[in-house]
Amino acid sequence: MNKKVAGLSQAEAQKLLDQYGLNQVPEVPYSFWKEFAGKLWNLSAWILEAALLLECLLGKWIQSGFVLLMLLFAAYNGASQKKKSRKVLSQISQELTPQVAVCRDGSWQKLDSKYLVPGDLVSLKRGDILAADAQILEGKLTLDESSITGEADAIKKAEKETAFAGTTVLDGEALATVTATGTHSRSGQTINLINNSAAPGHLQQLLTKIIYYLCLLSGGLTLILLVAAVIRGENILEMLPFLAMMFIASIPVAMPSTFALSNSFEATRLSKEGVLTSDLTGIQDAANLNLLLLDKTGTITENKTAVASFTNYSQESDEAVLALTGLALDLRNSSIIDQALGDYLQQQQIQIAEPDAFTAFTSSKGYSEAEKNGQNIKLGSLKILSQIDPDLMNKAKKIDLTTGRSVALLVNDQLSGIFITKDQIRPDSKAALAEIRRRGIQPIMLTGDNQKTAEAVASEVGLEGQVIAYSDFTKDLDPQKIAGIAEVLPEDKLDMVKHFQEHGYIVGMTGDGVNDSPALKQAEVGIAVSNAADVAKKSSKMVLLDDGLSPIVKILDAGHRVYERMTTWSLTKLARTAELTMLLTIAYLVFGYLPMALNAMVIYTIMNNMVTMMIGTDNTHISYQPENWNMAKLAKIAFSLAFAWTIIAFLFVSGLTKYGVRHDHISTMVYVFMVASAMLIVLITRTKKFFWQSTPSKLVASVQIADIVLTCLLAICGIAMAQINLQELALTLLVALIGAVLIDLVYQPVINHL
Repeated sequence: MNKKVAGLSQAEAQKLLDQYGLNQVPEVPYSFWKEFAGKLWNLSAWILEAALLLECLLGKWIQSGFVLLMLLFAAYNGASQKKKSRKVLSQISQELTPQVAVCRDGSWQKLDSKYLVPGDLVSLKRGDILAADAQILEGKLTLDESSITGEADAIKKAEKETAFAGTTVLDGEALATVTATGTHSRSGQTINLINNSAAPGHLQQLLTKIIYYLCLLSGGLTLILLVAAVIRGENILEMLPFLAMMFIASIPVAMPSTFALSNSFEATRLSKEGVLTSDLTGIQDAANLNLLLLDKTGTITENKTAVASFTNYSQESDEAVLALTGLALDLRNSSIIDQALGDYLQQQQIQIAEPDAFTAFTSSKGYSEAEKNGQNIKLGSLKILSQIDPDLMNKAKKIDLTTGRSVALLVNDQLSGIFITKDQIRPDSKAALAEIRRRGIQPIMLTGDNQKTAEAVASEVGLEGQVIAYSDFTKDLDPQKIAGIAEVLPEDKLDMVKHFQEHGYIVGMTGDGVNDSPALKQAEVGIAVSNAADVAKKSSKMVLLDDGLSPIVKILDAGHRVYERMTTWSLTKLARTAELTMLLTIAYLVFGYLPMALNAMVIYTIMNNMVTMMIGTDNTHISYQPENWNMAKLAKIAFSLAFAWTIIAFLFVSGLTKYGVRHDHISTMVYVFMVASAMLIVLITRTKKFFWQSTPSKLVASVQIADIVLTCLLAICGIAMAQINLQELALTLLVALIGAVLIDLVYQPVINHL
């Protein structure tokens, strides 16, 4: 490129910024009522609405009011949590604003894309996502315009053509002038790197199964009740409201809220710890992670490379050769190699001149190129440049190329110099890798370096196992015995991720380049490092703001916290639903009546959903091994708890019946018992200790206390149920508490040995 172009001054840019505003499109305002209405049109809502219609047809107006209250609560709560989650993700998206190389006041600088204005001179390279419409002044680009056309074809753009906001640079590099920003650009939107989960994570899929099993349980017990009612000649219409409640109790009204609350809670926490979440499934799957592919450069090593040695192969002085090297450096969009060589030239007091023409480095080409006073300078991959100078490898025999990364300089297609650069190991790498291994995760280093260099780095950071070349990578290799894979090309990474996933591993991966993007997208926990290309950040689920490996440990912690909370939710939902439905079924078959009023059933369901929703904020512990969602084990634990509680409840009802307590009083006492047992089940399942030894979060404790207090008031005052006295209330609470202690004395030793 040989045209002399200049950008705006800062003063000019500020005036244009005042005139056109920030380069962003205001988000569509959140409509609470639109979201609220949407929550009334889904499967859970349809079941509640069908129950509401049934209650109205049967003239059960009080019960109809309670069902309506539950329906509105679910819609209101879902819309509220959606608003909170959107706010969290919106705040995080501001942190992910792409950086653009802009020329201001005659010098190049990195600028948040939202401050771009028409007339700005920008430099575009492979991996950039355009944040504004821009006309190409110099160079050529190959663009992916699928974001605005829907077609994934590569589109070539030359000088004087316009590249549009939202498109991705697949290849090439260019200078361009911004022509339209914000709402004035063709796409009408700036790049938003927040992706609210392209596909459900493993945890969400499991929770869907739980709903399915609950419906099967309720359906089976409902059928038993119907058959029993027909045999006894009872009015089935009178049974319908109770049967409807059997299904209502199975509906996870609070599940979406609990799920969203826990994820957004952790996303907010991670953002304060230097990790931005662009896909919430990344947090969920982090608990199951058992294999981590780590890009060496920028993750294990410092994101700054230094020149370890320089060898002059020409007849010219070192100063002359280094001056020619400076001509081939990219000063607009400097890579870590450009920065390392630039720093070395500065140390040698070499002034960097401006070339007559310059073409930047691309991975497909393998080198940058410059022209000056009739001389052609090429700077880049020694392997690729050896194809231009056939004698290059023979000349390079006198130096050890395995000690670092080699960069060759050709002048007029003849070898003039070789630089050996080395990455510095990050201070936290060895300790962080040891911690990752302690958690049962196998870390594997990936690098494009040769095998000897990779072995040296792996040894220095304490990676255990052999380092192999990618050419030796076979499908029968045990990843547990591999410390690193050398000579890896970026496009090889996707195949490796898929290979390990096919063998049952939950894969995490770090990356920074354009070619890393498919693998980052494919991995369950794709992590873009701090200096990653925009398209890599867009493809990943997590983005690191800080360098090094330590933030990855924080991601693991967040995943385990979500896992533990959702385990508590799953166990309590299964156990409470099974307890209620089994007690009602058994009591009806044995005693001939349902020992719980319909109004009380509705209130019980509402109260349960209120406390389980708060589980998403609960205090929890960190597990140090990859988790594995075992539905059979989970169901066994939950139904064992439900069976134990059902036995206690049945014996309690039997005793009350034997001593002649009125059925309506028994109904209220069963309601109090069910609420108390539900609160205690949460306390039992949320910790590895006895429930009286562990304190829940303030929100969980507050809602539980409020539920118990409200339950007692309703029972004592006889609101929506038969009134009971203080002795009956105290007896019920005492039985529930004794039952919880007895169950936990058995539960904790058993669960801790599973």
